[in-house]
Amino acid sequence: MLTIDAQVHAYERDRPGRPWAAVLHGPPEVTGNDMVAAMDAAGVDGALLVSPFTMYRYDASYAIEVHGAHPGRFALIKPVDPSDPGVVDTIADWAATKGAVAIRIMMTRGVSTDAADPGISRVLAAAARHSLPVNLLCWGRLEQAGQLAARNPGTMLVIDHLGLQQPFERPAPTAPFADLPKLLGLAAHANIVVKITGACTLSHEPFPYMDLWDPLGRIFDAFGFDRCMWGTDWTRAVELLTYQQGVESFRVTDRLSDSDRTALMGATLQRVYDWSPSKA
Repeated sequence: MLTIDAQVHAYERDRPGRPWAAVLHGPPEVTGNDMVAAMDAAGVDGALLVSPFTMYRYDASYAIEVHGAHPGRFALIKPVDPSDPGVVDTIADWAATKGAVAIRIMMTRGVSTDAADPGISRVLAAAARHSLPVNLLCWGRLEQAGQLAARNPGTMLVIDHLGLQQPFERPAPTAPFADLPKLLGLAAHANIVVKITGACTLSHEPFPYMDLWDPLGRIFDAFGFDRCMWGTDWTRAVELLTYQQGVESFRVTDRLSDSDRTALMGATLQRVYDWSPSKA
């Protein structure tokens, strides 16, 4: 089966030519070559490369460079700013960019809490016109995500990181799945898909993180494997586990059938983003 990671990041060291806006939790750099080497070692065929907002804000130029060097291994996602008057043109330009498959709204970063906000509405409408799914970083805002789905039934919305706030270092939150009922309520919206990314960081146990499978099972039951996508959220998780552990924990479990694993670790992503990796 093809194994595709639904979220990784790559970035170069802070430098004058491409300065960081802030410091992302992780190594001093993880270049595209570094990310490909980690994927090769873990048997991962491809990944969605999400331009890291913390460092680069709305500038996806480094992600575009990485895609140019490894066009068969990565598809691209960039954050957009709903408050930007030119955001519709930005989305059109991004849709025409080689390798681009989606956009992202960082709803935890000062974005309006109003589901009828004109800026958000423009973004979701433009994304639908260009057949781009919209990834939502929306922990603490799951009710709003449901309202957006209801108001924009023609736009595919992808909930980042199970819709839950995730740690950068140990310990995991005492009750990491406290908001799980809110996420499960979103299953009623056919245009919502969930990224099972960074899930291992929520575990209170060592690899292979057995305490995750009951709450994850509730998500799989609610959404079905045709609306769930596995991923590591590498490099944000480096203080909690290795890349190999983030991959293998979903391979070694007996809680997934072969068909479930095939859908979760690649097939659903291929359908949602209309993209498949290739090794030249």
